[in-house]
Amino acid sequence: MTLTAPGSTRTSPAAQADPAAGGPIAPCPARGLICRNCGATFGLIAEHACAECFGPLEVDYDPEVMRAVTREQIEAGPQNIWRYAGLLPVGQDPADRITLDPGLTPLVRADRLAEELGLTGGLWVKDDSANPTHSFKDRVVSLAATAAKGLGYTKIAAASTGNLANSVAAHAARAGLPSFVFIPSDLEPGKVVQSAIYGQTLVAVDGSYDDVNRLTSELAETDEFEDTAFVNQNVRPYYAEGSKTMGYELAEQLGWRIPAQVVIPMASGSLLTKVDKAFRELVAAGIVEATEWTIFGAQSAGCDPIATAFDNGWDVVKPVKPTGIAKSLNIGNPADGPYALDAIRRTGGAVGRVGDEEIVQGIRDLARTTGVFAETAGGVTVAVLRQLVEDGRLDRTKETVVLNTGEGLKTLDPLEPVVGPTHRVEPSLRSVRAAGLIR
Repeated sequence: MTLTAPGSTRTSPAAQADPAAGGPIAPCPARGLICRNCGATFGLIAEHACAECFGPLEVDYDPEVMRAVTREQIEAGPQNIWRYAGLLPVGQDPADRITLDPGLTPLVRADRLAEELGLTGGLWVKDDSANPTHSFKDRVVSLAATAAKGLGYTKIAAASTGNLANSVAAHAARAGLPSFVFIPSDLEPGKVVQSAIYGQTLVAVDGSYDDVNRLTSELAETDEFEDTAFVNQNVRPYYAEGSKTMGYELAEQLGWRIPAQVVIPMASGSLLTKVDKAFRELVAAGIVEATEWTIFGAQSAGCDPIATAFDNGWDVVKPVKPTGIAKSLNIGNPADGPYALDAIRRTGGAVGRVGDEEIVQGIRDLARTTGVFAETAGGVTVAVLRQLVEDGRLDRTKETVVLNTGEGLKTLDPLEPVVGPTHRVEPSLRSVRAAGLIR
């Protein structure tokens, strides 16, 4: 594989002994980048937009190399996302990786929540709060940072609604690299602290995430940031592929089968498209049997451009100004919105939207019935699950998975007014008895 940065060329070493696993390094299946709109092809370069039509680029794979990957090879791999190295665009050699080794997060059986909702086909929660910085963003940053290293970049950066900021700063700290993270200035305090603690450059911008994203797009073109990989911009094709590992894990953890229904939170829409892509790749590679699945999207009513487009039958997603408590989903101009719509429609799915009160209730319902404490994005997903069940759009009899993408301790503000001690007593049995705790 050759990754080419402006003014430099880097060629990965040929297959050799893997010092981490004691076996051969998997061949890289990536053969270039391809435009999702017009199909134009490019080398493995640092670019996210097509030079022909300005459409988004994604990684193009050699299907023969993908078909050579077996379940047994995956199962013998490390206990993290790199067990799927034979299906990823970078990181086949452990020496080339910049990573926190995320992945293989718990798949939690949610029987009590299923019973409350009247689901009889089985319900699971994929809990990505168990990743090193407590969100699914560790998956994408490990891919992006590894690609950045191969492309010759010496710094990493990002525009973020919070979780990505945490992960970029942590990866940079682990690798000893400088990083620059740009966030909206009204971000939740927990996410600000978790980004700042790693000692990297953290810039609060007075504006929305979309304002921040525009700013970093301009910065990426300046001489001062010429040696900087913006993980969700100039190396975005590699970054986005990290989300596929969640789909791979779902299939593996279910005994190498694809769940019938998946409910996925949407900000840019990329996670949803890549989970669907992972399922399609596993089928095409012969790793799982061909089956049908349905993808459902979940958005906050305060930022629902994809839901609005779905409801109106639009192919174009019209930008909105985000509001509401689910700040990690507050991307008003979602880059992958049209492709998320394609995946939802192709699989016969739907999109739900829920308000702030329903989001808080969704967080509480999940915690009360499963012991999983989700951030606001997880509350959106659980609340939308309830909505989809109640209005009949989701089949109660089919196995269902919902994705929790982040840790609840990051978004405490909406919960503090509604949860707390159930009793207050003096340090005496009389007080405890008066409170009704004993007779």
